[in-house]
Order: sequence, then C-alpha cells, then structure tokens
Amino acid sequence: MTKTITDLPIKAGIVGTGFAAKLRAQTLQTDSRSHLVAVCGHTPAKTQDFAETHGTTVVDSWQQLVEHPELDLVFISTINRDHGTIARAALNAGKHVVTEYPLSLDPKDAESLITLANAKGKLLHVEHIELLGGLHQALRQSLPKIGEPVYARYVTIAPKHPAPRGWTFNLELFGFPFIAALSRIHRFTDLFGEVASVYCQSQFWDAADQYFTACLCNAQLRFTCGLIADITYGKGEMFWQRLRNFEVHGNQGTLLFEGDQGNLIKAEETKPIEVAGRRGLFLKDTAMVIDHLVKGTPLYVSTVDSCYTLKVADGLRESAATGHAIALI
Repeated sequence: MTKTITDLPIKAGIVGTGFAAKLRAQTLQTDSRSHLVAVCGHTPAKTQDFAETHGTTVVDSWQQLVEHPELDLVFISTINRDHGTIARAALNAGKHVVTEYPLSLDPKDAESLITLANAKGKLLHVEHIELLGGLHQALRQSLPKIGEPVYARYVTIAPKHPAPRGWTFNLELFGFPFIAALSRIHRFTDLFGEVASVYCQSQFWDAADQYFTACLCNAQLRFTCGLIADITYGKGEMFWQRLRNFEVHGNQGTLLFEGDQGNLIKAEETKPIEVAGRRGLFLKDTAMVIDHLVKGTPLYVSTVDSCYTLKVADGLRESAATGHAIALI
C-alpha cells in the first residue's frame, strides 16, 4: 500500500522531453503541492530548452535522475523499450513511479515490477488516459442502451508522409504495435473483461534495419462474455486517410463513433451522442497522481489491469509471429 506524502511539495523528475513530458511539467509547475526538480533527455539542446521553459535543472542521464537524492517521484516519458528498466531502477532507489504505457514490453517483467512496487510500498502508476477521454466515457455510458454486446470493431489509421525515422517507427524501441499502442486493447478489456483467445496478423514495410515506413496490425479477440472484437492499427506511408472509428453492435442497437462524432442507432432511429474533447488528459492524470500521493485518493486505473492488457497484447504478438490463434485461459 502506498503511503501518503506529507512533506510537500512533492519533488519530481521527468525522463523525457516530448509531448507527454511537457504536459506533465506544466501540471507540476502549476500545482503548489509539487515541484519539478530535474529532467533528462536524449538530445542535449532540446533538454536544455525544456529545462529553461519549465524552470528546472538538467541531469545527464536517467540513471542519475532516478538516484537524485531529492526526488520523491519519477515520471517516465521516453522510448517504450526502456520503461521497465527505468521503472525498476527508480523503485529500487525508493522513488514513486509514473510511466506512460506500456509498463514494459515483457509482461513477466511488468508483473515483477508490480511485486517490487508493493514490496517497497511505492506507487507504480501506468498512464491510460484513453479511459479518461470523451470517447471512452461516452462508450461506457451508452453501452446499456444497446442490450447485450455481440461484436465490436475499432480502427485507427494514421498516415505519415514521409514516415519519420524516429523511435515510434523502430521495432526495437517502439515494440510490437499492439503492445506499444496498448490503449487500443485496453479500451476493450476495460469495457468487456477477460479475453479467452486472440488471433493477429501484422505487416511491416521497409523494416530491414528495425526502422519501418509503415505497419499494419489486425487482431481478433474473443471474450469470455461471448463478444468478438476486431481491432486494426496502421500508420505510415502506406495510408492516405486518417481514421478513428469505434463501433459496438448489441442485440438492441448499435453504437457508432467516427472521430469525435457518436450515434446510437436503434431500429429506424439515430440519436447523436455527445463526445467530450481529448484536451487536458495528461494534466488530469498528473493531478490525480498528486491527489493520490497527498490524500490517498483512488486512481482511475490499476497497474494490475494494465498488466493484464499487456498479457493480451503479448498474445497478439505471439499469434502474429506463429500464425496461430493463442488461447489465454
């Protein structure tokens, strides 16, 4: 159990200087209960600019940051491959840890990190802001209106021309796409529960040196509740139309979301569903972490649930590699 912090402000450090790190830093700056002590990043000039913008200091490496004697809390906002390694070092150094998903690219490593955090009495929180977003909230509120869900489909396609030669297009650094983009699976496990079996196909273009120009993954999940779900994730140069569509079919109606537009369809009637925007979710996640550490307020997602979803995603990786369906129970 995590002990609350009474010696305020909470002293935090951030590994990374990208989009999520900037939003974390903004919240830490504006909340009087927290103070951003240090940051480390991959590019010295960018890291220095980040530090000047957010009124903090630069350390040379994540190893130095997690050992920083003043820090209470470490945020991990860097390449997926390193999440587990940094989290383990930070926990062993007596720090609370918040990381972007996935906790690790390896489910067994993730499980051992949860065990370590419990033994140390430290917070280990995995960000899943998709659960806080308007789409997921609208889905959750509208599901009872369609009766028994029997089939769901989620498609996200992101064209990139040209594809960047960065870590999100590198198999080693990014990881298998459904592990790296864990939120695609986590929406389903949060709404529909336990998965009985999975099947997946994947394709990568121009990936001879680990960097790829496009990827496409298609998965089928069969849930113990009886629902069947299809999930498609693609990005890069092979695509020309951006898509973010989610649909759920029940025995009394259908939910259809296209981008930020939602509809409830029943018989001949179609009713619009209000979908709140996605702005401010990293700030909300960070504020909830501070509330948890100071007041013991429950968080919106458990690390155990995130780890379960990671196991499902790893089953998809195994299925894509072997060409076989994988039973999970």
